[in-house]
Amino acid sequence: MTKKKKIFYVLVMIIVVLQFIRPTKNLSETISVNDIRNHYTVPADVENILKTSCFDCHSNNTVYPWYTNIQPVGLWMQNHVNDAKEELNFSEFASYSPKRMNRKYKEIIKQVKEDEMPLFSYTLIHGYAELNQQQKDILLAWVQKQKTELNYKEEEKKD
Repeated sequence: MTKKKKIFYVLVMIIVVLQFIRPTKNLSETISVNDIRNHYTVPADVENILKTSCFDCHSNNTVYPWYTNIQPVGLWMQNHVNDAKEELNFSEFASYSPKRMNRKYKEIIKQVKEDEMPLFSYTLIHGYAELNQQQKDILLAWVQKQKTELNYKEEEKKD
């Protein structure tokens, strides 16, 4: 057997074995008590934008396409979701400190303005998640309002 064939068979075996490794999926039956929608006014148009373009990675409930059942794609996807939730989780947003919330609002504004979110790799496969200018304006106006209200409440507490 040639060296190339051996390498090929080893790779095939690795891929077959990987199919038996299943990451825990990010699925929740209910909306968390700390969900942003339970504590802050989220207009329907903003909620629709968040559900379509953000929640798959930044909430406790991901919609998994069929191809995530194929490894190593599923493992990569779950790692990506875990990292995204660690950075920002709308399902746990109300549990954040005001300082962290303010920082997250600033990051959302920056990343949406600079077309960093949603990620290109996500919109490549999920074209419907790409934000047009009107959606960006709606989302940014809402985030800015939330940030202003948060800062106002924090100033009132100091007085």
